[in-house]
Amino acid sequence: MNAQWHLPAELIERYMSGHLEPVQVMSVESHLARCEACRAEVPYEREWLAVSWARIEDVVDRPRPRPVARLLRRFGVPEHVATFLAATPALARGWLVAVTAVTAFAVAAAHLVNRDPQALFDGLVPFLVTAPVLPLAGIALAYGPLVDPVHEMQAATPLGGARALLLRAVAVLVTAIVLTGMATPLLPGPPGLTAAWLLPALALTAATLAMSTRFPPMISAAALTATWFGAVATSAKLTGDALAPFSPAAQALYGAAALILIPLVYLRRARFDSGEPRWTRP
Repeated sequence: MNAQWHLPAELIERYMSGHLEPVQVMSVESHLARCEACRAEVPYEREWLAVSWARIEDVVDRPRPRPVARLLRRFGVPEHVATFLAATPALARGWLVAVTAVTAFAVAAAHLVNRDPQALFDGLVPFLVTAPVLPLAGIALAYGPLVDPVHEMQAATPLGGARALLLRAVAVLVTAIVLTGMATPLLPGPPGLTAAWLLPALALTAATLAMSTRFPPMISAAALTATWFGAVATSAKLTGDALAPFSPAAQALYGAAALILIPLVYLRRARFDSGEPRWTRP
């Protein structure tokens, strides 16, 4: 076909009614793309065409979802929430690599000990002490004008303020627990002891979120991390047992703290739903 040849009316009618073979359709559309006179002979509804082009343009111009967003969508997370969580600064590649590296180091340290019973247990200490604070580092980088390049834009949306912090904190907590949990079976020692970091991690995360309704997450996470390391060192010095912070009595204390702090975080979230936390305001 060339620009000097035009489509017969009968061919246009069959094209519009959908009675042409695929090869013929491709040939006709190729000609229509180059021939203005024949395009003018093809009837169409202007309103329908405008709406169709708008829908096509929206799909073509829409950025491809990140892998994290696509994964979240598979688990039923709404599209707008999945897109928001995928943009969490703390879930960037650098933080994920850092969490993996620290966890791997702690696991390696647990294996670089003698195999007598006491040394075996003591070898778990680096992992058990480090694992609970890994989510705190992610929460510190999850939300706020100092860490989020689009903070001012998204703070004005319905997902801004405390809701944004809580959503991203949950995403960070789940990611850190999954990565750390994958390393737990690699540790020497009984399964109950190797999982003793879970309740401290939950309690510290809840405490960080509770503090973050009044102070920046970075300050809250740093203060609680320092408090945790100090408490572990003090407990080990006073009792002479490096695993004392992970005893059944201590686990009960962490569980009770989490049960108190989680409702407190929820109540503060409801309180700040109408606006941003104080530390985000000018």
